[in-house]
Amino acid sequence: MIVNLETYELHLLQEKDFWRICNFMVANEDRFKTYFPSTLAQNLTPDLSTRFVKEKLKKIQEKEEFVFVLKNTEERTIDGIFYIKEIDWKNLQGELAYAIGYQIEGKGFATRVIKELTKYAFKTLGLKTLQIITHKTNVGSVKVAKKCNFNWVKTLKKSFTPLGSKPLDMELYELNYPEKL
Repeated sequence: MIVNLETYELHLLQEKDFWRICNFMVANEDRFKTYFPSTLAQNLTPDLSTRFVKEKLKKIQEKEEFVFVLKNTEERTIDGIFYIKEIDWKNLQGELAYAIGYQIEGKGFATRVIKELTKYAFKTLGLKTLQIITHKTNVGSVKVAKKCNFNWVKTLKKSFTPLGSKPLDMELYELNYPEKL
């Protein structure tokens, strides 16, 4: 366990999480189809989720990407998935990405988890720069970035193309170690 948040615990992904990840993604399909289309597509069935988890566990082992799940200890569900990804070990930089379920939206869990993962990335992994990339209309994600002391850097022109849509401009936020944690 990385952190305990009342009735939630943040854990590094485990093989046994496949079924709960599938349930989480399917239950939140409408929320994730625009900005998490790949993760959603990889978790629409238990078989797909099994493959997804095995691939992610390999990436964790190879230190290419770290995937965490936010588990509700009472309901025994997964209500959030968090990534430290796009890791550049030469420049000690990584990107944080996250998706939370409708049941915990607006309750501060994403902010609390991102603060903890920022500490983990800086202190345990030794990264020096973290990024959050979000669309300006994703108000919740923009708030998380700002509450976690990430600074807006620039607009990334046409840097993300949702399925069946035109390319979107995305906003880049960064935090450098040892800024405020």
